[in-house]
Amino acid sequence: MSEAVLLIGTKKGLWIGRSDAGRRNWTLDGPVPQFEMQGVYAVGIDSRGDQPRVFVGGTSEHWGPAVFHSDDLGKTWDEPPEGSIGFPKDSETSLERVWQIQPGPPGQPEVVYAGTQPSALWKSTDGGVTFELVRGLWDHPHRKEWGAGFGGQAVHTVLPHPTDPGRVSVAMSTGGVYRTTDGGESWSPANRGIKAYFFPDPYPEFGQCVHKLAAHPAVPDRMFAQNHHGVYRSDDAGTSWTSIADGLPSDFGFPIAVHPNEPETVYVFPLIADGNRIPTDAKCRVFRSRDAGSTWEALTEGLPDVPSYAPVLRDAMCTDAADPAGVYLGTRDGCVYASADAGDTWTEVARHLPDVLSVRAAVVG
Repeated sequence: MSEAVLLIGTKKGLWIGRSDAGRRNWTLDGPVPQFEMQGVYAVGIDSRGDQPRVFVGGTSEHWGPAVFHSDDLGKTWDEPPEGSIGFPKDSETSLERVWQIQPGPPGQPEVVYAGTQPSALWKSTDGGVTFELVRGLWDHPHRKEWGAGFGGQAVHTVLPHPTDPGRVSVAMSTGGVYRTTDGGESWSPANRGIKAYFFPDPYPEFGQCVHKLAAHPAVPDRMFAQNHHGVYRSDDAGTSWTSIADGLPSDFGFPIAVHPNEPETVYVFPLIADGNRIPTDAKCRVFRSRDAGSTWEALTEGLPDVPSYAPVLRDAMCTDAADPAGVYLGTRDGCVYASADAGDTWTEVARHLPDVLSVRAAVVG
């Protein structure tokens, strides 16, 4: 029997939501004892095999950061005894946080990527148990000029191409979008058209504070970006970008997500910038475009109709792969909402959790 699983990473641990395949009624387990008092900035679900594998990137104030995995949907967890990720000695740095855990394409069933702080990309070839540093990005001559955003200097988005194993795109704050076509040996910035208003030259080659990237595997060369001021679309895999912010109440925000079955449908959560960083008009609203950003509509049914001051962070909104599509978001005041009809209506899954940092969902079984 199918069930829906929702991983909720917070500033103080992990919660797991469970529902039937209808995704209307949820039960919540947590905090999961393994991750109590850990900041869970990254969660992931790998549904490529017969048995889903779920991931947590946790940061313990005592033990530091690590990637954990579970093959029973979060009932038990494993961590490699030597740790899953660690910088080599010649890097002269240490891992601060895991920001992203991303399964590879279907044709590479054992490949899993991770993005970290400091800005680095990691690749696993054993299903996400252990990871190796992708030296081509780490050794890039631009790296010394990548700055730290408010949340730190981190690779927070990894988009592997669904059919070409040599192509991967990443995004970081700050630094912008970079891509490889040779499996990570070499990397080039891909930011033309994305504005960095805080620089004397507002359209630099690199240095943008891209908050999140998204793409649909059926149309991998069409990419969407939520920037620090700016919502963009690229139709040529990041070679050039055009603004799609017209019709939104603000071009500032953190997450961006794509519908699992409709490549032209995209979701954002606008905020008032820069100092406020609260929802526009103090309303909890998801905005959806069904035409790749040409027009936008506000989605509110089932979301709070009282003043709302809590933002949604870059990894705290996602979709699942079901039909009809599920859409999920978590807020910095500890509320989690789920939609089982592509955002038309919403159900409360949780409230009064710690700050929600990351969410991932899947219908399995």
